[in-house]
Amino acid sequence: MRNAIDIDDLSFRHDAAAQPAIEQVSLGIAAGERVALLGPSGAGKTTLLTLLDGRLHGWRGRVSVLGHPQVPERAPALANRADTGFIFQEFALVERSTVMRNALNGRLGRMPAWRGLLGSAAKRDVDIATAALRDCGIAELVDRRVDSLSGGQRQRVAIARCLAQEPRLILADEPVSNLDPARAAEILGLLTTAAKARGATTMFSSHQPELARRFADRVIGMRNGRIVFDLPTGQLTDDATAALYGDADPAPGVRLKVVS
Repeated sequence: MRNAIDIDDLSFRHDAAAQPAIEQVSLGIAAGERVALLGPSGAGKTTLLTLLDGRLHGWRGRVSVLGHPQVPERAPALANRADTGFIFQEFALVERSTVMRNALNGRLGRMPAWRGLLGSAAKRDVDIATAALRDCGIAELVDRRVDSLSGGQRQRVAIARCLAQEPRLILADEPVSNLDPARAAEILGLLTTAAKARGATTMFSSHQPELARRFADRVIGMRNGRIVFDLPTGQLTDDATAALYGDADPAPGVRLKVVS
């Protein structure tokens, strides 16, 4: 089976930055995998997810997403964009619009342009959005404005919008960092379960090893733009996570030794 993501010798530096945000990263993600990116702030997790989404240019290396080679100088082809969904840390919703209208925004890449411009969704689009809202446990909120919702409800809307897109790959940047621990586990469980039911590959970033252990098949530890470990979740040890978040930097090009 073809990988959902293939990366070879990827490096990227933000304008005017002294150090690379991503440095010599190579990895493959199998279709259907649930992968957690773990690491401290500044590790490169958000940069990697944004780059895979096609919103960063000027990188070096080779990147293929869902079988389509990415080009450093331009965004992915329009025909391929709807296959990758992105869930933002800050929700990125239309706050003064209804829950249903926000969910339907996930259908824009799947419907004719004129329907999007006129706000005239077909019955199939409404049915898909309704099913996504139901899977996220907020079907009863369809007519509520987003700005009247709690943080947890907002994130459910953001997930429903992504699911309504019918993506084959879901990228989620710290999707539960604004929620309390119990609500965070609930929402991340909802996301990974819904993605698995749809056969989608999921990659989410997190600062929390316990959430990675519960909801990922595989954990990739990042620090200072480099991968320092890549292992099945069952082999994630306390020593590995302690080293990942510790004061001492791993030597350049050296991965932490992980003992299973």
